Amino acid sequence: MKPVRAAATLATVALLYGGALVIAADDAVYGGPPALPPGQSPPLPKPGPLAAPRPAQQAGLPAALMASVIPPTSPLTPAAVALGQKLFFEPRLSGDGTVACASCHDPARAFTDGRPQSIGIGGKVGQRNAPTVLNAMFNKTQFWDGRVNTLEQQAALPITNAFEMGAANLAAAVAKIAGDADYQVLFRQAYGRDVNERDMLRAIATYERTLASFDAPFDRFIAGDKSAVSDSAKRGWELFNTKARCNLCHALSKTERDTTLFTDNKFHNIGIGVIHHRVVPLAEQAEHELAQGHLNGIDQAAIESEMSVLGRFLITHRDDDVASFKTPGLRNVLLTAPYFHDGSQATLWDVADHYNHGDGVNDPWLSDRMQPLAMTEPELDDLVAFLASLTSAPYKEQGEREYARQLALSKVSRPQRDTRRAFGPKPVQPPRPKF
Repeated sequence: MKPVRAAATLATVALLYGGALVIAADDAVYGGPPALPPGQSPPLPKPGPLAAPRPAQQAGLPAALMASVIPPTSPLTPAAVALGQKLFFEPRLSGDGTVACASCHDPARAFTDGRPQSIGIGGKVGQRNAPTVLNAMFNKTQFWDGRVNTLEQQAALPITNAFEMGAANLAAAVAKIAGDADYQVLFRQAYGRDVNERDMLRAIATYERTLASFDAPFDRFIAGDKSAVSDSAKRGWELFNTKARCNLCHALSKTERDTTLFTDNKFHNIGIGVIHHRVVPLAEQAEHELAQGHLNGIDQAAIESEMSVLGRFLITHRDDDVASFKTPGLRNVLLTAPYFHDGSQATLWDVADHYNHGDGVNDPWLSDRMQPLAMTEPELDDLVAFLASLTSAPYKEQGEREYARQLALSKVSRPQRDTRRAFGPKPVQPPRPKF
């Protein structure tokens, strides 16, 4: 399928988002990207059709919700969106001119990078998995630990983080593009001013607010088309809201079914950190450093050090937030592997297995929502089928390939599968240490 050109005249936002825009899926092969030689930055993705702003008329996209997340001071004008999209792919904003926002948020991979932990400037490997930018405008907070509230704030931090884009400061990044004649024109068209830091971040955020991604088979099913999803996905939707207990975190309410974003916008400890880290000693160290007033540089700790595993605690300093991370939305989740904040789970079957046996029993801060679920293999398959039905139309072909890849992998590798514990009683959780 070839992309259909949007309406020729983009005089208003309505035309920009109401035109006949169809985005063609490219031929990207799913699965993780190839390993990089030591010290090498990841390749810079090309914009392509999947980087285009999404239309406002999508099945399942609530117009009122979309309108509520557009700041009056940053309207979605065509000029601001075009500038933001160009900046999103601009490697000159990085310290050595090799890394852009798109390096970790590739449109062909549903605006993720397919790596367990993101790789930035000079091949530096961070501590966390790159979350998707799709639907990020609806997040109440940004980053896995919610350390900022707005997309403008979020756009600033990776540019200067030493493990991400590595610019000395925002002024240095702006200086790299200030003399570019194209940018001078684009900034003038968008904001009536010369190239500057504030408008640079506003433009990036404005572009990201055009990336609403709905229009999935599930949306057509909810709208009344009973043939839009498989019987397996329908059973998975019921399990999601009942036996699987997914709705306890992936819904705005525990009692009402969420058909929109599938997140409670809260933070939970689901036991992932204890798989690779000694969380208790790290929490004790952090408590000691806080008492001494030494735990500074939250962005640095989150990306560059093992303290990253402490998650939301680095921001709130609350004991209840140790190793807690934000509940992600689930739209296009099939395409955002590997999963969780540390990219530790390869497939959706691994994710389902993790919850099925209530993993994390050695974690003193484990959420009380984690417990064995006693789900059978057919039920796990149904749950994954439902999650796959949340794949938006532009990613249909990639989704089919990725589902087949993950299904094949699940037949030969299920490291999180533990049937005995899944059908057993909830293990006794260790007590929380006293600092």
